[in-house]
Amino acid sequence: MTDSSRVGSTADEHLLQRHDATFLHTDPWRILRITGEFVEGFDQLADVGVAVAVFGSARTPADDPAYVAARETARLLVADGFGVITGGGPGIMEAANMGASEAGGVSIGCNIELPHEQHGNTYANLSMEFRYFFVRKTMFVKYSEAFVVFPGGFGTLDELFEAVTLVQTGKIHRFPVVLYDSAYWSGLLEWLRERVVAEGKLREAELELLQVVDTPADVARIVRDCTSGACGHGYHSPLKG
Repeated sequence: MTDSSRVGSTADEHLLQRHDATFLHTDPWRILRITGEFVEGFDQLADVGVAVAVFGSARTPADDPAYVAARETARLLVADGFGVITGGGPGIMEAANMGASEAGGVSIGCNIELPHEQHGNTYANLSMEFRYFFVRKTMFVKYSEAFVVFPGGFGTLDELFEAVTLVQTGKIHRFPVVLYDSAYWSGLLEWLRERVVAEGKLREAELELLQVVDTPADVARIVRDCTSGACGHGYHSPLKG
């Protein structure tokens, strides 16, 4: 058969032809990358057991009281049988991974590709790299029993409000969200109460989904009680079933 008599090329032929690299930047190719990230994340984290996600600023230095507290919090969580999941970077994330690793527990780092600031810490004994925030967030939610939020910036606030929104809307049932350092969070909570609740955009009961503490021991107690049902709520994520 001559080339002129052919009606069209086959899918196999098209696949095997040489192309330039522009296809790597198309939406269908991105979908494959996204799918691959989900598959890899599910595969690596499927057997981690119960864990707690710890969030906070990547800019927190090692001599900051919050860094010290995050390290101790992770140690206490491991003592209670939890693994620790962080964003895998420096600052609070490093402190929590360090505390979990030092206590002989599961220390997971879910790092994200960023143009600056983020680099993986060396204290995660299971480390993963993600391109997409939404895939990474799914891993935090799916494989965590609680969120502990230390002082941080936009990224930390994003993770905080996404978590509490999932609780509020019933996507995660009464999942404990614990804020560490009442002085740091007081201005935000005051604004939410005096403006957002007062104008009817939130109910007071919804604001109470956020629990505020000032010691690592209180973090561990809340997580332990709520995940065991001792706090009077049945904490369960439908994503885990």
